[in-house]
Amino acid sequence: MGKVRVNFFCVSMDGFGAGPDQSLQQPLGIGGESLHEWAFGTRTFQKMLFGKEGGSTGIDDDFLVRSFDNLGAWIMGRNMFGPIRGRWPDEEWQGWWGPNPPYHSPVFVLTNHSRAPLDMEGGTTFHFVTDGIHAALERARAAANGKDIRVLGGASTIRQYLQARLIDEMHLVVVPKLLGQGEPLFTGVDLVKLGYSVTQQVTSETVLHVIVTKN
Repeated sequence: MGKVRVNFFCVSMDGFGAGPDQSLQQPLGIGGESLHEWAFGTRTFQKMLFGKEGGSTGIDDDFLVRSFDNLGAWIMGRNMFGPIRGRWPDEEWQGWWGPNPPYHSPVFVLTNHSRAPLDMEGGTTFHFVTDGIHAALERARAAANGKDIRVLGGASTIRQYLQARLIDEMHLVVVPKLLGQGEPLFTGVDLVKLGYSVTQQVTSETVLHVIVTKN
């Protein structure tokens, strides 16, 4: 059975994984995009998200390469899929990523409102799961066929999986920026009591990479 992982989830120095007031113009909330600036110039980011060659290598890119290794399925929260709240008004919204999202495998979206599966280019299919985190994980395990499952976020989704001790390994990127407000990652989560510990930390020129593992 594969691992359940979180990879390169970025948090500010004051503990926020996204800024406030998500919108079509601000997918990561106000100020949230600044948490990912360290990755924009890496070779992996340029290739996977922009379809371009070139880019930087080194510590940051090495962690990004690892984040895509041995993945069979993904899980994300409704707000990570898009800014629409409540019932789906229609099926026009198909995510932030264009016709060929970077996942290339099944993605299970946690939501309270049902919607038909959405097939995209490149092998990505979004499945909308209305019966909770355990059901989403069960479906992801079946789809992953023994490979790892990556919980993308946002912060609320990761908190729920942590509180249920379903995350095996979590890679956090601590970014030297302050957001002041937004989506806190660890509110109400006692990682020590839940049996997690820091097993690796590596500092690059821009950020601190921290690996947290379930004991």
